Amino acid sequence: MAVEIKKEDGILWVKFNRPEALNAINEDFIAGLKKAVEIAREDKEIRVMVLVGEGRAFCAGADIKMFSRIDAFRAREIIEDLGKVLENLEDLEVPVIAAVNGLALGGGCEIAMACDIIIASERASFGQPEINLGIIPGAGGTQRLARIVGWKKAMELCLTGERIDAKTAERLGLVNKVVEHDKLIEEVKAFAEKLKKKSPTALMLVKQAVNRGFKKGLGEGIEYERDLFTISFASRDAEEGIKSFIEKKEPKFGSRV
Repeated sequence: MAVEIKKEDGILWVKFNRPEALNAINEDFIAGLKKAVEIAREDKEIRVMVLVGEGRAFCAGADIKMFSRIDAFRAREIIEDLGKVLENLEDLEVPVIAAVNGLALGGGCEIAMACDIIIASERASFGQPEINLGIIPGAGGTQRLARIVGWKKAMELCLTGERIDAKTAERLGLVNKVVEHDKLIEEVKAFAEKLKKKSPTALMLVKQAVNRGFKKGLGEGIEYERDLFTISFASRDAEEGIKSFIEKKEPKFGSRV
């Protein structure tokens, strides 16, 4: 099971559970996250939702082996499915906490950014490394990152594909709080319990007020991003990047087109 869902005292715990694949995103993963969002939306007893990864990753991004078996049109469908789930995640009435225990790269970083609060282990790292595969982020990475950390830093991170550690992410405003690795779940649970004591209506309205102002123009930006993702995925550089990743060798990208 790619995603495990557990309800406990008003908190919906959603665990990404493909540790052998660093919780990489595939179609089962997306379906599991979609189901969790639907449960959080429909079950009125749920007051807070928490996402966490099993093993040493929160989510290391898309399953590259899956990408190697599909064309750009199917890649577009998958990234749209993920994008819609993340939009619904953002729009939930209840607060959503990302408990980032390790790697949050590519789609994993995009998932974390769609949450309301990010609490990270000191071992966590973040990044949008799609450029290293000859493609670009496709589930909101270029758009949400720029709105959170600023245009210039987002441009740098997306152009280089470099990772940043948890403390740097906190300094940039990407992460709300960095905690000791062994105390991550304890800290997240305490934060969730604090939110549970607030008015559910007020929490919902705060989210609506912040998100609607913050996301002005975001939908158009994400749709444009998806168009560019599809173009990048159909390129020879993407084919080379994905193949080289699987074969564990340095990619040889083509010239500028």
